[in-house]
Amino acid sequence: MPPAGSPVRARDPRLDFFRGVGMFIILIAHITNNPWTLWIPARFGFSDATEMFVFCSGMASALAFGAVFARAGWLMGALQIAFRVWQVYWVHLGVFFVTLVLMLALNATQVFPRDEVRALNLYPFLNNTGPNLIGLMTLTYVPNYFDILPMYLVILALIPVMVALARVDVRLALGFSVLLWVAGSTGLNLPAELWFANGSDRTWFFNPFAWQLVFFTGFALMAGWLPAPPVRPWLVGLALAVVVLSVPFAWHKVIGASEFVRDWRMQWSVLFDKSDFGILRYVHFLALAYLAWVAAGPGGARLRREGLAGAVVAVVSQVGQQSLAVFAASMVLARVLGAVLNLAGGGALAALAVNLAGFAAVIAVARSTAFFKRKPWKVAAQATQAPQAPPQTPRQPVPSASPVLPT
Repeated sequence: MPPAGSPVRARDPRLDFFRGVGMFIILIAHITNNPWTLWIPARFGFSDATEMFVFCSGMASALAFGAVFARAGWLMGALQIAFRVWQVYWVHLGVFFVTLVLMLALNATQVFPRDEVRALNLYPFLNNTGPNLIGLMTLTYVPNYFDILPMYLVILALIPVMVALARVDVRLALGFSVLLWVAGSTGLNLPAELWFANGSDRTWFFNPFAWQLVFFTGFALMAGWLPAPPVRPWLVGLALAVVVLSVPFAWHKVIGASEFVRDWRMQWSVLFDKSDFGILRYVHFLALAYLAWVAAGPGGARLRREGLAGAVVAVVSQVGQQSLAVFAASMVLARVLGAVLNLAGGGALAALAVNLAGFAAVIAVARSTAFFKRKPWKVAAQATQAPQAPPQTPRQPVPSASPVLPT
């Protein structure tokens, strides 16, 4: 087994593609009253795009940070993690304030029928801004809609701890991850409304101590701490069985028609609880991830296509490569698109237009982010500053005693 934090292989096309798929699903899921949400994977099983996002983020983190830990040492790797935490922290704050300003602007138009600020439960912040601003900056005020990035921040901060444990023994890191999940599932969490004037004991909706399990599963697989699962017919059959057998217990039509399923869900909700990452969510996601991994083929061979299919894969993969920027933009866009959909009456044509507009927007965000990351201004500056070759002096003919005869 490779040592913890050892250099990992080149970027896996499967990672970019499936992370891109997750970004599109997350956008659909966050557009309020969106009828398309009835057809996303979460409606047919216990896990949803959140698991996909967190798992793929773990894999991407192993790629991005693993080589630094191995080549530059633990301290430099921890410093790189700290820098990434700093970046994501400001993205979180930016998403909150931009969304709040846009919701206030929508309300100010008096065109939209719904109070968009109330729909996000942001009046407690506006009515008691001072204390809750402290809470926002210290991550002790975390409104539900803005809770994924804070979870991600805490999990990122755990990476140096996991790498240090894995350098002693990989089993220590994996065991610590399981132990944290158990602690999170049994009550360990962080306050979400610490500064509320009327008092509140609400905790973060996405418990980072529980959700780190799926993150570090992806991290461990990509870093080589865990071996890749073999492709076996019986494993494919088992994964299919898990996915199929989960459908009746998650699909709203079956839940509405079956009293037995409703009773089971009420009695055993802890098994698929989203906040504390119930174990059935983990099992269901692993089954889906295994099937997707098998379907993509060795090294993602089936994703390397020509023609229209190849173009679609390329676009989705580019969205996956820029997932942080796309996620932040989609969280803001989704609220505006939801307000527009509500204003338009929520019909099928309106939903089609709104969702396609959202897709176009996230693709544009991904492409523009990739463009700016290439720093074209530097390329242009280097081109203009390149030394010009000195002009060549024409050679003078060598004098000859006899005239040069044509040949």
